Amino acid sequence: MPIYVNGIGIVGPGFNDWPHCRAVLAGQQAYIATAIKLAPTSLPATEKRRASSLVHLAVCAAEEAMRGAQLEFAQAASVFASSGSDGVTIHEICSTLASNERDVSPTRFHNSVHNAPAGYWCIGAKSNQASTSLSCFDATFAAGLLEAALQAEVERTPILLAAYDQRYPSPLYEVRPVLASFGVALVLCRDRSTGSRAALDLEWVVNSEEETRMTQPALEALRLGNPAARALPLLDLFARGVSGRIVLNAAGTQQLVIKVTPCV
Repeated sequence: MPIYVNGIGIVGPGFNDWPHCRAVLAGQQAYIATAIKLAPTSLPATEKRRASSLVHLAVCAAEEAMRGAQLEFAQAASVFASSGSDGVTIHEICSTLASNERDVSPTRFHNSVHNAPAGYWCIGAKSNQASTSLSCFDATFAAGLLEAALQAEVERTPILLAAYDQRYPSPLYEVRPVLASFGVALVLCRDRSTGSRAALDLEWVVNSEEETRMTQPALEALRLGNPAARALPLLDLFARGVSGRIVLNAAGTQQLVIKVTPCV
């Protein structure tokens, strides 16, 4: 049974929203990797000050997807997926612990928890819906998409998927080189509506073929350079409004095969 995409949000280098990203992927504009602008609107002022840049990244993508689906922020359960969560905060905590002044800020500590973005989202959205946070290294987007689709099918409720990772500071970058910060969000529903963008059929298979790549070298580098950006080939089909088949590498020898059929 297909799962329908009813909303899309994106934040990344050169992509400050879905309309701009769609124009680039459809070949209507050149791709230029400009700086990211983060301005979440749902977070209260106090929480916005406390939240890290990773939280802002995830929340901005989520807000756009929910608006695109024409849903109130509190209407959807959520899946938050990040390969390594807040590496900047972890770096700052480790630097503090390695210094003579070893008092760690409580704000830094709570931002270091893997489900911090989900927590901030629920505060800003005023949501008491269920929320899942997961990680699967480079296969994090595939794992998040599968989890969100299964929840949409079983629970018969809209599911917000937000996938995001940020560039780490040195020396973490040398160990885990994430090229740039990138966040993407999708609102998935079991039933088709007038606002549905595309239908997805998912299949979990044993690794048998190459992962789908981007044709533009700069976008392929971004895809490989951030686990959340593995979503780019899927977004490319959405942008061009065509049917297609996407292969994403998953855990171990597994792959997620996605058949895409446009609804508009």
